[in-house]
Amino acid sequence: MITLLRSRLFWLDLARLQVGLFLFGFAIALMLEAGIGLDPWSAFHEVVSQRSGLSFGRIAQVTGLVLILTSRVLLSVKPGIATVLNMLLIGPWVDLVRPFVDVTDGFGPGVIQFLVAIGILGVGTAVYIGASLGAGPRDGLAMGLSRRMDKSLRASRIGVEVVVLVLAVVLGGSIGWGTLIFALLMGPTMQASLRLFRVSYDPSPAYQRYGEHPPHTGGVR
Repeated sequence: MITLLRSRLFWLDLARLQVGLFLFGFAIALMLEAGIGLDPWSAFHEVVSQRSGLSFGRIAQVTGLVLILTSRVLLSVKPGIATVLNMLLIGPWVDLVRPFVDVTDGFGPGVIQFLVAIGILGVGTAVYIGASLGAGPRDGLAMGLSRRMDKSLRASRIGVEVVVLVLAVVLGGSIGWGTLIFALLMGPTMQASLRLFRVSYDPSPAYQRYGEHPPHTGGVR
C-alpha cells in the first residue's frame, strides 16, 4: 500500500478516474433532463425505490453492491478502487450537475440530448476504466460476461440492459423512447469507446503498474 501511495502514476490514474466519473454523472444528468424516459438501470432503481420506500441513491448503492458480489463470485471479476468509487460518487456528481442542465422542451431535442449523453457516457466509461483501477459494478458485470461467454462487449452489454429493462417494465418503472435507445446503443458505444482509447476489456484493477501486488490483483480468469 505504501508503494501504491508513493506512485505518481497512481495519483494520475486516480485523477483520470475522477474525470471519467464526472463525465459519467454529467451524462446521466443530461439523460434525466432529456424528458424521453430513463435508462434501464435508472428505471429499475426508481421503481424499486418507490416500492421499498428507500431512496433512489440507496437502491443504486445496494444494487451496485449486489452486482460487485455477483461478478466476483460468478465471473471472477475482482473489484478495485474504481468499483467502490463508481458506486459511491456518481450519484453526488449527478446531483451537483443536474441543476445546471436545462430541461429539454420537445421530443426531437430530447432525443438529440439523449444521444449526446450516450456518447459522453461512452467516453467517460473508457476514461475511468482506462485508469486501470477497476470497473464500476455494471460495467464490470458486462465486461465479465463478455470474457466468460466469449461474446462481444456489445452483445453482453445489450443483453444486460435488456434484462434490466424487462424487470423495470414488469415492476412498473418509467419507460420511454430513451430507455429503448439506451438499451440498444450503450453496448456498441461502450465497445467503440474502449477501442478508441485502446482500453483493455479486462475490468480488474492492475495495481502492478505501480509496483504493488496486493492479494486481489489480477485479471479475470
